[in-house]
Amino acid sequence: MPVIKPKIHRRTEIAKTRNFRIEEVDLEFSNGETRTYERLANNSRGAVLLIAFTTDNHFLMIREYAVGMERYELTLPKGKIDPGEDILSAANRELIEETGHRANKLTHLHSLSLASGYSTHFTHIVLAEELEPDSAEGDEPEPLEIVPWSFDRIHELLLQEDCTEARTFAALYICQQFLLQRG
Repeated sequence: MPVIKPKIHRRTEIAKTRNFRIEEVDLEFSNGETRTYERLANNSRGAVLLIAFTTDNHFLMIREYAVGMERYELTLPKGKIDPGEDILSAANRELIEETGHRANKLTHLHSLSLASGYSTHFTHIVLAEELEPDSAEGDEPEPLEIVPWSFDRIHELLLQEDCTEARTFAALYICQQFLLQRG
C-alpha cells in the first residue's frame, strides 16, 4: 500500500530567533483528518558531529559548557555548517577549531534527526582519521578541554555523569558498526 503524505495547507511563522523559527503547520491526512502541529525549524544547514581518531585507537572528546544543561558536558566535537560549506569541509573546520587537529581522511557515516516529531534539525556524523596538528580560532567563548578516550572503553561513557548527549552515543555506535564492517 503506497504511503500518502499529508497535504500541507499552511505554514505560519509564530516566533523567530537567530537560530530557530517556530512554525505552525496545518496538515490534512489522506483520511480527511486535519491537525495543526508546531515545529522548531532550524535556520542553518544542520550540524556536524565528529569522531576524531588518533593513531592509538583513541578518539578526541571535548568538555564544554552546555547551556541547556547548565553544566560542562563531555561530548564529541561538533558545530553548525556555515553558509557555503559542505558537510566534510564544515567537519574539518570544526575539528581544527575545537581540537587543534585537521583530518586528512573524512567519511560521512550517517545523518541523524534531532527530534523528527517537532524539529527540522539534522546532525551529520563524520569519522575523522589521519589527524595532524592544525589550529584556527573558533567561536568558543573559552578554551575547550580535549579528552582523549579509548575506543575500547566506549561502554564506560555510559557511566560518566557529564556525558549525557544522545547524539554522542548514537554517533559512537554508528562509528563502531562502520569500523567493524570495514575490518
